Amino acid sequence: MTKKYSNLDKAKLKRRLNYHYRYFDNSKISPDPLEFPHRFTNFYDIEISAFISSLFAYGNIQQIMKILNKLHDVMGESPYDFVMNFSRKQSESLFLDAYHRFYTSEDVIAVYEGLKKVYETYGSLKYLFILYYFDTAPTLKSAIHFFSDNLFNVSVKNYKSTNGLKFMFPDSFKGSACKRMNLFMRWMVRKDELDFGLWKEIKPHQLLIPVDTHIAAICKELKLTTKKNVSWLMAEEITNNLKVFDPIDPVKYDFAICHIGMRKMKF
Repeated sequence: MTKKYSNLDKAKLKRRLNYHYRYFDNSKISPDPLEFPHRFTNFYDIEISAFISSLFAYGNIQQIMKILNKLHDVMGESPYDFVMNFSRKQSESLFLDAYHRFYTSEDVIAVYEGLKKVYETYGSLKYLFILYYFDTAPTLKSAIHFFSDNLFNVSVKNYKSTNGLKFMFPDSFKGSACKRMNLFMRWMVRKDELDFGLWKEIKPHQLLIPVDTHIAAICKELKLTTKKNVSWLMAEEITNNLKVFDPIDPVKYDFAICHIGMRKMKF
Protein backbone atom coordinates (compact mmCIF):
# COMPACT_ATOMS: atom_id res chain seq x y z
CA MET A 1 0.00 0.00 0.00
CA THR A 2 1.32 3.43 -0.95
CA LYS A 3 1.87 5.64 2.08
CA LYS A 4 -0.20 8.83 2.21
CA TYR A 5 1.97 11.72 3.33
CA SER A 6 0.85 15.21 4.20
CA ASN A 7 2.30 17.83 1.89
CA LEU A 8 4.61 19.00 4.71
CA ASP A 9 5.83 15.51 5.57
CA LYS A 10 6.27 14.66 1.91
CA ALA A 11 8.35 17.78 1.23
CA LYS A 12 10.52 17.22 4.31
CA LEU A 13 11.21 13.56 3.55
CA LYS A 14 11.89 14.29 -0.11
CA ARG A 15 14.42 16.95 0.90
CA ARG A 16 16.21 14.53 3.21
CA LEU A 17 16.19 11.69 0.67
CA ASN A 18 17.59 13.92 -2.07
CA TYR A 19 20.17 15.39 0.29
CA HIS A 20 21.49 11.92 1.16
CA TYR A 21 21.32 10.79 -2.46
CA ARG A 22 23.58 13.69 -3.47
CA TYR A 23 25.86 13.21 -0.43
CA PHE A 24 26.65 9.60 -1.24
CA ASP A 25 28.45 10.19 -4.51
CA ASN A 26 31.34 8.19 -5.98
CA SER A 27 33.81 9.62 -3.46
CA LYS A 28 31.91 7.89 -0.64
CA ILE A 29 31.47 4.50 -2.25
CA SER A 30 33.81 2.65 0.12
CA PRO A 31 33.28 0.22 1.73
CA ASP A 32 30.86 -1.39 -0.69
CA PRO A 33 30.92 -4.35 -3.13
CA LEU A 34 30.19 -1.84 -5.89
CA GLU A 35 33.84 -0.78 -5.70
CA PHE A 36 34.92 -3.88 -7.60
CA PRO A 37 33.09 -3.45 -10.94
CA HIS A 38 34.27 0.18 -10.90
CA ARG A 39 37.78 -1.16 -11.47
CA PHE A 40 36.86 -2.01 -15.06
CA THR A 41 35.77 -0.19 -18.22
CA ASN A 42 34.85 -3.07 -20.53
CA PHE A 43 31.13 -4.00 -20.62
CA TYR A 44 31.73 -7.71 -20.03
CA ASP A 45 34.31 -7.22 -17.29
CA ILE A 46 31.96 -4.86 -15.46
CA GLU A 47 28.99 -7.20 -15.88
CA ILE A 48 30.82 -10.25 -14.53
CA SER A 49 32.50 -8.36 -11.70
CA ALA A 50 29.15 -6.83 -10.73
CA PHE A 51 27.40 -10.18 -10.80
CA ILE A 52 30.02 -11.88 -8.64
CA SER A 53 30.16 -8.88 -6.29
CA SER A 54 26.39 -8.87 -5.84
CA LEU A 55 26.30 -12.63 -5.14
CA PHE A 56 28.60 -12.14 -2.16
CA ALA A 57 26.92 -8.97 -0.86
CA TYR A 58 25.56 -10.33 2.40
CA GLY A 59 26.90 -10.52 5.93
CA ASN A 60 29.66 -8.49 7.54
CA ILE A 61 31.04 -5.84 5.19
CA GLN A 62 34.66 -6.62 6.12
CA GLN A 63 34.11 -10.29 5.25
CA ILE A 64 32.40 -9.30 1.99
CA MET A 65 35.29 -7.09 0.94
CA LYS A 66 37.83 -9.77 1.91
CA ILE A 67 36.28 -12.51 -0.24
CA LEU A 68 35.67 -10.15 -3.16
CA ASN A 69 39.28 -9.00 -3.06
CA LYS A 70 40.32 -12.64 -3.18
CA LEU A 71 38.02 -13.47 -6.11
CA HIS A 72 39.06 -10.40 -8.08
CA ASP A 73 42.71 -11.23 -7.50
CA VAL A 74 41.99 -14.64 -9.01
CA MET A 75 40.10 -13.14 -11.98
CA GLY A 76 42.88 -10.66 -12.66
CA GLU A 77 42.71 -7.81 -15.15
CA SER A 78 39.79 -9.27 -17.13
CA PRO A 79 36.97 -11.18 -15.40
CA TYR A 80 35.55 -11.91 -18.86
CA ASP A 81 38.76 -13.58 -20.07
CA PHE A 82 38.91 -15.52 -16.83
CA VAL A 83 35.35 -16.82 -17.28
CA MET A 84 35.76 -17.68 -20.95
CA ASN A 85 38.96 -19.62 -20.25
CA PHE A 86 37.67 -21.17 -17.05
CA SER A 87 38.64 -24.76 -16.36
CA ARG A 88 37.46 -26.54 -13.25
CA LYS A 89 40.55 -28.72 -13.08
CA GLN A 90 42.96 -25.83 -13.51
CA SER A 91 41.02 -23.54 -11.16
CA GLU A 92 40.34 -25.82 -8.18
CA SER A 93 43.59 -24.86 -6.46
CA LEU A 94 42.74 -21.14 -6.89
CA PHE A 95 39.49 -21.53 -4.96
CA LEU A 96 40.60 -23.74 -2.07
CA ASP A 97 39.81 -21.02 0.49
CA ALA A 98 37.19 -19.13 -1.54
CA TYR A 99 34.24 -19.59 0.78
CA HIS A 100 31.83 -17.12 2.35
CA ARG A 101 29.23 -17.95 4.97
CA PHE A 102 26.77 -20.29 3.16
CA TYR A 103 29.00 -20.64 0.08
CA THR A 104 31.64 -23.34 -0.23
CA SER A 105 34.56 -23.24 -2.63
CA GLU A 106 32.73 -25.92 -4.64
CA ASP A 107 29.73 -23.58 -4.96
CA VAL A 108 32.02 -20.83 -6.24
CA ILE A 109 33.54 -23.13 -8.86
CA ALA A 110 30.04 -24.21 -9.96
CA VAL A 111 29.03 -20.59 -10.50
CA TYR A 112 32.06 -19.79 -12.63
CA GLU A 113 31.48 -22.88 -14.72
CA GLY A 114 27.83 -21.83 -15.09
CA LEU A 115 28.85 -18.33 -16.13
CA LYS A 116 31.14 -19.74 -18.81
CA LYS A 117 28.20 -21.70 -20.23
CA VAL A 118 25.95 -18.60 -20.17
CA TYR A 119 28.49 -16.44 -22.02
CA GLU A 120 29.18 -19.16 -24.57
CA THR A 121 25.44 -19.66 -25.18
CA TYR A 122 23.93 -16.17 -24.87
CA GLY A 123 26.85 -13.77 -25.16
CA SER A 124 26.16 -11.99 -21.86
CA LEU A 125 24.02 -12.06 -18.75
CA LYS A 126 22.01 -9.20 -20.23
CA TYR A 127 20.94 -11.22 -23.23
CA LEU A 128 19.89 -14.11 -20.99
CA PHE A 129 17.85 -11.75 -18.80
CA ILE A 130 16.15 -10.07 -21.75
CA LEU A 131 14.73 -13.43 -22.83
CA TYR A 132 12.40 -13.15 -19.83
CA TYR A 133 11.89 -9.37 -19.79
CA PHE A 134 8.72 -7.47 -20.73
CA ASP A 135 8.87 -3.69 -20.88
CA THR A 136 5.19 -3.46 -19.87
CA ALA A 137 5.67 -5.39 -16.62
CA PRO A 138 5.34 -3.23 -13.48
CA THR A 139 8.40 -4.87 -11.90
CA LEU A 140 11.12 -7.36 -12.80
CA LYS A 141 9.61 -10.06 -10.58
CA SER A 142 8.88 -12.58 -13.34
CA ALA A 143 12.11 -11.90 -15.24
CA ILE A 144 14.18 -12.31 -12.07
CA HIS A 145 12.43 -15.60 -11.28
CA PHE A 146 13.28 -17.17 -14.64
CA PHE A 147 16.74 -15.58 -14.86
CA SER A 148 17.67 -16.82 -11.40
CA ASP A 149 16.22 -20.27 -12.09
CA ASN A 150 18.20 -20.55 -15.32
CA LEU A 151 21.43 -19.56 -13.59
CA PHE A 152 20.81 -22.05 -10.81
CA ASN A 153 20.17 -24.89 -13.26
CA VAL A 154 23.24 -24.14 -15.37
CA SER A 155 25.40 -23.88 -12.23
CA VAL A 156 24.28 -27.22 -10.80
CA LYS A 157 24.39 -29.08 -14.10
CA ASN A 158 27.68 -30.79 -13.30
CA TYR A 159 27.43 -30.38 -9.51
CA LYS A 160 25.06 -31.32 -6.75
CA SER A 161 22.38 -28.87 -5.63
CA THR A 162 23.65 -27.34 -2.39
CA ASN A 163 22.15 -24.95 0.15
CA GLY A 164 24.76 -22.42 -0.92
CA LEU A 165 23.71 -22.50 -4.58
CA LYS A 166 20.04 -22.33 -3.59
CA PHE A 167 20.84 -19.25 -1.50
CA MET A 168 22.71 -17.68 -4.40
CA PHE A 169 19.67 -17.89 -6.66
CA PRO A 170 16.51 -17.15 -4.63
CA ASP A 171 12.98 -17.29 -6.04
CA SER A 172 10.93 -14.09 -6.28
CA PHE A 173 7.81 -16.24 -6.87
CA LYS A 174 8.28 -17.76 -3.40
CA GLY A 175 8.37 -14.36 -1.72
CA SER A 176 12.12 -13.89 -1.35
CA ALA A 177 13.23 -10.26 -1.35
CA CYS A 178 15.99 -11.32 -3.78
CA LYS A 179 18.21 -8.62 -2.31
CA ARG A 180 21.38 -9.57 -4.16
CA MET A 181 19.63 -10.03 -7.50
CA ASN A 182 17.84 -6.68 -7.16
CA LEU A 183 21.18 -5.13 -6.25
CA PHE A 184 22.76 -6.48 -9.43
CA MET A 185 19.80 -5.13 -11.43
CA ARG A 186 20.23 -1.70 -9.86
CA TRP A 187 23.89 -1.59 -10.82
CA MET A 188 23.18 -2.71 -14.40
CA VAL A 189 20.05 -0.64 -15.14
CA ARG A 190 20.42 2.69 -13.34
CA LYS A 191 22.92 5.29 -14.54
CA ASP A 192 24.67 7.82 -12.30
CA GLU A 193 28.04 8.16 -10.55
CA LEU A 194 27.50 4.86 -8.75
CA ASP A 195 25.48 2.68 -11.10
CA PHE A 196 26.52 1.72 -14.63
CA GLY A 197 23.38 1.81 -16.79
CA LEU A 198 24.71 -0.91 -19.10
CA TRP A 199 21.34 -2.64 -19.56
CA LYS A 200 19.65 0.22 -21.37
CA GLU A 201 16.69 -1.89 -22.51
CA ILE A 202 15.29 -2.04 -18.96
CA LYS A 203 13.45 0.85 -17.32
CA PRO A 204 14.61 2.09 -13.90
CA HIS A 205 11.04 2.39 -12.60
CA GLN A 206 10.73 -1.42 -12.88
CA LEU A 207 13.53 -1.96 -10.36
CA LEU A 208 12.84 -2.90 -6.76
CA ILE A 209 14.95 -1.75 -3.84
CA PRO A 210 17.39 -4.42 -2.63
CA VAL A 211 16.13 -4.93 0.92
CA ASP A 212 18.48 -6.05 3.68
CA THR A 213 18.40 -5.49 7.43
CA HIS A 214 19.79 -1.94 7.08
CA ILE A 215 17.23 -0.93 4.46
CA ALA A 216 14.40 -2.57 6.41
CA ALA A 217 15.30 -0.82 9.68
CA ILE A 218 15.62 2.66 8.15
CA CYS A 219 12.47 2.26 6.04
CA LYS A 220 10.43 1.14 9.05
CA GLU A 221 11.67 4.21 10.90
CA LEU A 222 10.67 6.43 7.94
CA LYS A 223 7.31 4.63 7.70
CA LEU A 224 8.10 3.55 4.14
CA THR A 225 6.98 0.03 5.03
CA THR A 226 4.47 -1.57 7.35
CA LYS A 227 5.85 -5.08 6.79
CA LYS A 228 7.60 -6.82 9.68
CA ASN A 229 9.68 -9.32 7.72
CA VAL A 230 12.08 -8.80 4.83
CA SER A 231 10.34 -10.13 1.72
CA TRP A 232 9.45 -9.35 -1.87
CA LEU A 233 6.30 -7.65 -0.58
CA MET A 234 8.38 -5.38 1.65
CA ALA A 235 10.62 -4.48 -1.31
CA GLU A 236 7.54 -3.66 -3.41
CA GLU A 237 5.98 -1.55 -0.65
CA ILE A 238 9.15 0.47 -0.02
CA THR A 239 9.70 1.00 -3.75
CA ASN A 240 6.12 2.11 -4.31
CA ASN A 241 6.43 4.60 -1.46
CA LEU A 242 9.71 5.91 -2.86
CA LYS A 243 7.90 6.49 -6.17
CA VAL A 244 6.06 9.29 -4.36
CA PHE A 245 9.40 11.13 -4.41
CA ASP A 246 10.73 9.93 -7.76
CA PRO A 247 8.32 7.88 -9.91
CA ILE A 248 10.89 7.41 -12.69
CA ASP A 249 13.89 6.33 -10.61
CA PRO A 250 12.77 5.38 -7.07
CA VAL A 251 15.67 3.00 -6.37
CA LYS A 252 18.23 5.80 -6.67
CA TYR A 253 17.86 6.24 -2.89
CA ASP A 254 19.01 2.67 -2.13
CA PHE A 255 22.74 3.27 -1.69
CA ALA A 256 22.24 6.22 0.64
CA ILE A 257 19.62 4.51 2.81
CA CYS A 258 21.75 1.37 3.07
CA HIS A 259 24.93 3.22 4.03
CA ILE A 260 23.15 5.40 6.56
CA GLY A 261 22.20 2.14 8.27
CA MET A 262 25.63 0.52 7.80
CA ARG A 263 27.49 3.54 9.11
CA LYS A 264 24.97 4.15 11.91
CA MET A 265 24.35 7.69 10.69
CA LYS A 266 21.31 9.75 11.58
CA PHE A 267 18.83 10.08 8.75
